Amino acid sequence: MAVTGWGVLSAIGTGAEEFSENWGQRLSGRKDVTEMFEQELPSETACAIPDFNAKAHLRRKGSSFFDRSTALSVVTCKLALEDAGLVHDPADEKAGEDIGLVLGLSSGGPQAMSDFIHEMYTSDKPYLVNPVLFPYAVMNGAASATAIWHHLKGVNATVSGGQMAFLTALRYARNKVRNGYVNAAVTGVVEEFSPTRAWASHQARSGEETRVDVGEGGAFFVLEDAGTVRTAGRGLDAEILAVECGLYGEPGGEDDPVVGMTECIVRALESAGVQPGDVWTVAPSLSGSPRRDRIERLAITTALGTDTPNLLPVKELVGETYSAAGGMQLAALLAEHRKNPERDGQVSLVTSLTSEGMAGVAVIRGWSRATSA
Repeated sequence: MAVTGWGVLSAIGTGAEEFSENWGQRLSGRKDVTEMFEQELPSETACAIPDFNAKAHLRRKGSSFFDRSTALSVVTCKLALEDAGLVHDPADEKAGEDIGLVLGLSSGGPQAMSDFIHEMYTSDKPYLVNPVLFPYAVMNGAASATAIWHHLKGVNATVSGGQMAFLTALRYARNKVRNGYVNAAVTGVVEEFSPTRAWASHQARSGEETRVDVGEGGAFFVLEDAGTVRTAGRGLDAEILAVECGLYGEPGGEDDPVVGMTECIVRALESAGVQPGDVWTVAPSLSGSPRRDRIERLAITTALGTDTPNLLPVKELVGETYSAAGGMQLAALLAEHRKNPERDGQVSLVTSLTSEGMAGVAVIRGWSRATSA
C-alpha cells in the first residue's frame, strides 16, 4: 500500500511542508492556552493550536456549525488531498466516486458531547436542546461531514480505537483498497483540545509529573495501491509494508503485554519481509507513563535486538494527542524523509500500546519528494 500524499494539523505546524520543517528543527509545540476558552483550564500550557480557524482554510460558507473535532478533520483532509493532487471540481458529478474516507477516533467530539448532555439537564422544560450539537456528539459525525465537504463518495467509515485508532483505521482502509472497494482511501485521525478533554485528561493523569503535555491535531494520509501508483509513473511518500495488532493482558500475567507486543513487532517484520537489523528508526507512542513506556521500550529493544534503538520524540513535541497519536507518529516519520533523499527506502516502525494491553505496529518504507532532490 502506498501513501501518495499527507496533511497534518499540529501544534508544530500546518501542512506537510511546514510540519516537516519544524519537525526537523525539533520545535516544541507547547503553547499558552489561557486565552483559548472562557472556561478555566487545569494547565496554562498545552500542545494545542490556539489560532486554528477552519474558515481561513476552507474559504466558503458552511463550516460555522462544525465542532472542533469536525473542523480539524475537514481541514486536515483538505491538506492531504492537496498534497496528493486529488483536489477535484465539485461540479463534476463523478468526481470522488472512487475515493473513500476512513477516520479513526475514540468517540464523538468530547466538547460537543459534553455540551449536549449539559443542555439536557440545565434547559427549561421541555428541555429544548440545540439540535446543531447532536451530529457532532455521535461517533460518525466528523467522518460524514468531512466526506460531504470534499465530495468523497466511496467507502465512509469511523473506527473507534483510542490510542490504537490510527493503526486500526489503517488496516481497515488497506483492506478496502486491496479488495477494490475504492481506488484511494483518505485515512486519518483527529483529537481536539477543549475544556472537557483537558479536565478529563487532568483527572486521569494527575500526579504523574513525567507525562507529556496534552495535545491536539489531525493527520490524514492518502492510501493507494503501490503497484498501480508505480505503473502510472507517480511518486509516493511511503509504503505500508505491514500492520499488525493484538490484545494482551496485564504485565506478568499469562498474556504479558511485553511478550505480546514483542511478538506483534516480530510478526509484522516477518510479514513485511524485513530483518530487525534493517529497521532504521521507530516512532513510538511513549508519553511519559512509567508503566506503559517501560513495556513499549522493552518490547522494541527485544524485538529489534538492540539496547539503543533510534526513537523519535513524537509526543515530546506534539503532545499527547491520544486518538491522533498514531497519525502524528507516521507524520513524524514522513517528515524525516520529506526532503532527505539519502534516506530513501529506509524502513521504520510505528508502534502503539494502550493501557488496556492492546498493541500494534506498522512497518513503513519511506521516500522523499522528487522536488527535494
